[in-house]
Amino acid sequence: MKNSKVKDLLNSTKPIDEVSVKGWVRTFRNNQFIALNDGSVIHNIQCVVDFENTPAETLKRITTGAAVAIKGSLVESKGSGQKYEVQVTSLEILGDSDAEKYPMQPKKHSLEFLRENAHLRVRTNVFGAVMRVRSVLSFAIHQYFQEKGFVYVNTPIITGSDAEGAGEMFRVTALPAQNPPLTEEGNVNYKEDFFGKETNLTVSGQLEAETYAMALGQVYTFGPTFRAENSNTSRHLAEFWMVEPEVAFNDLDANMDLAEDFIQYVIQYALDKCKDDLEFLDKRLADEEKQKPMAERSEMGLLEKLQFVLENNFKRVSYTEAIDILKNSKPNKNKKFSYIIDEWGADLQSEHERYLVEKHFKSPVILFDYPAKIKAFYMRLNDDNKTVRAMDILFPGIGEIVGGSQREERLDVLQQKIADLGIDEKELWWYLDTRRFGTAVHSGFGLGFERLVLFVTGMTNIRDVIPFPRTPQNAEF
Repeated sequence: MKNSKVKDLLNSTKPIDEVSVKGWVRTFRNNQFIALNDGSVIHNIQCVVDFENTPAETLKRITTGAAVAIKGSLVESKGSGQKYEVQVTSLEILGDSDAEKYPMQPKKHSLEFLRENAHLRVRTNVFGAVMRVRSVLSFAIHQYFQEKGFVYVNTPIITGSDAEGAGEMFRVTALPAQNPPLTEEGNVNYKEDFFGKETNLTVSGQLEAETYAMALGQVYTFGPTFRAENSNTSRHLAEFWMVEPEVAFNDLDANMDLAEDFIQYVIQYALDKCKDDLEFLDKRLADEEKQKPMAERSEMGLLEKLQFVLENNFKRVSYTEAIDILKNSKPNKNKKFSYIIDEWGADLQSEHERYLVEKHFKSPVILFDYPAKIKAFYMRLNDDNKTVRAMDILFPGIGEIVGGSQREERLDVLQQKIADLGIDEKELWWYLDTRRFGTAVHSGFGLGFERLVLFVTGMTNIRDVIPFPRTPQNAEF
């Protein structure tokens, strides 16, 4: 008999004489009622065991977390809460289950405890919902770009360049940890390493994607990236996924149009495909908010925030205008901000970004034309020689979710910026070639995928939206 998914059984339009379903026991009560879940949906299906004709030894082994195979008939439920239940005619327990040691008991667990059990936490309702939403968002990203005619490009994970110029990268080496070969100056001799040079895990696929955009027109990357930033906060991961489109002939305005359309598409897709999961996460967030002091509670629920992004055009504001707004704001004048804004050129913090979105404009915001000194070398310099054609998209509750720019297509300007930063031009000869041969205006942006999942699910710690988080002092599992 073909195995059925719990989701399909719950959505059935009529009773079924014979069904087969496999899953994990969430609860077993009164020696009769199994709440069974197989991961296909957040809801469990009730399976009613004939306890009078089931061996006592078998009943003892039906414990929370046990994997079972059930056969029976799908009938209308006598209880409230669901339309159908399974009347069990055959039950097989698959493998062993140590009920006394199983960590995921049917009670509320702290998120910290669940992170310590990341290999099992997905069996809870919260993480099952989050990971289904993550999967759907991932598919929506590919579908959006494929529908728009983009080419999916797999950029290198091992790289010899630092796209961000930040230097916080994980080194990749095959040299021995003890007594590596040295140069005459006493430094590690990377010429004798596997790649013949110093290499790292990538922080971005952007530079390589740009080269492909200058031949294929519009491309995107979607893959893992790494940053060795020793930051133990709820917003940082050492390993994360980035979505990075690059488009030839797009200026900054077209880049902003693309980013806004893209984000609204994937959020709408998640709302359409993950209704039950998002309603559950919305209620969960509301319950969490009730535990906070009134002054710290969010003004919007999860579903409200998602609709807020879909129903409001993104307000486009220059960095200079934003600084004026922030300097003259009540929180700044009353020194309520942790980082006071007192001059042009300041690097905006999350509290400033959220003020602009949630308090001042009451809509998603795209800031553009940032000071050149606080942005990367590859961003196009404006005629004022002070600002670059950069843009950041700011969302309620989270601040920056997208960063992008029009790229510097002029060879001489790019060479000067590289020299000013002390970057060895020889390391980027291939990147500069795209400015030597057939240069053109082009733009792109980066979306931190976990930031998107964080926003769409309403979770508050980025470690809870990736299956196995990698953070300082933590590479478990």
